[in-house]
Amino acid sequence: MSIVTRATIVGGGMTSFGPHDQPLEELFADAAFASMDDAGIAGDEIDAFYLGNALGGQTESDTHLAPKLATHIGLQGIPCQRFEDACATSSNAFKHAVQAVESGVHDVALVGGVERCTPETGLGTGEMTRIFAGASHRQYEQPTGLTFPGVFALLTKRHMHEYGTTEEQLAEVAVKNHHHGQFNPKAHFGRDTDVEAVLETPIIADPFHLMDCCPFSDGASAVLVVSDDLADSFTGEPVSVTGVGHRTDAVPLADKASLPETRAARDAAAEAYEQAGITADDVDVAEVHDCFTGAEVLAIEALGLFEDGTGGRAAADGETYIDGEMPVNPSGGLKAKGHPIGATGTAQLVELTEQLRGDAADRQVDDARTAVAHNLGGDAATTVVTVLEARA
Repeated sequence: MSIVTRATIVGGGMTSFGPHDQPLEELFADAAFASMDDAGIAGDEIDAFYLGNALGGQTESDTHLAPKLATHIGLQGIPCQRFEDACATSSNAFKHAVQAVESGVHDVALVGGVERCTPETGLGTGEMTRIFAGASHRQYEQPTGLTFPGVFALLTKRHMHEYGTTEEQLAEVAVKNHHHGQFNPKAHFGRDTDVEAVLETPIIADPFHLMDCCPFSDGASAVLVVSDDLADSFTGEPVSVTGVGHRTDAVPLADKASLPETRAARDAAAEAYEQAGITADDVDVAEVHDCFTGAEVLAIEALGLFEDGTGGRAAADGETYIDGEMPVNPSGGLKAKGHPIGATGTAQLVELTEQLRGDAADRQVDDARTAVAHNLGGDAATTVVTVLEARA
């Protein structure tokens, strides 16, 4: 694709993550209007809308969501599209918005995601787990009863086997992300914990205890993407989108070449880094898809932030804390911030936009200039990696 102009984020907004009693369209409106206010953009200046929503058909009995939500926020008449790519849903929507802006098709695009996953929907954790297991292989995995705690347990157990990663090290990831979450007023869980408390919670899928697992959350997030030559026309401080990589791996698990490698993430990172003209050594802060503590370990190795086999001890050694050498998930990550499936990808971008602007308050990473977001879907079969950079 020939790039006409770089894409730039000029606004971001999100709701708190956790239980909400609002309808889906009102929840999304809160995030969308917050992003518009942040950017100083009026609705009639937006010429496309890209929506991420993974589960609306099953949880809301509502599938034609893009024009419905557009109508609710006064954007009817412009091109709208809903994306579904498991947990990578809104990151994939973002990728398409970036490509549209960079090719000159659109000048200003609203991108966001929304999901309702808590019991306020009328569905319990068991039913939500069953619904979301639909992102695994229909013929080879679902009939065995394999759900995503089990999927990531298998990936993590292989990492433990090959590199000696321990349950205590996994618990340290939970401790770190809960510590960060207490500084995020929009986090689902904003409280400190310790390794002993994590290990005392029930086993969900060996080696994961309950507190190794992220929650299902309700929430919405949105960003405004504009062409770089228009960025200074708006009031929001611009953040440059310098790379977006999107790759897939085999489904089912049995067909993957290496379980702990998360090949799609490595390939997506390589693509994003090449576009941005950086290496992993240039990254100052990262938001990664820690749906389970083991998933963070796999992610930081796949992104090249840590050597293979060393990610397990990164949190225990303090390296991934806000004041560490390589801060990871200052928002609290999915583990503490929460995981409203369709909203997670763009929520990572909202967080990193705040970090690069220096607006992250008590969770601010010092001198953050280059950031990377890692958002995966399903059994690590889809991954989108985005590089954002503060403008010079």
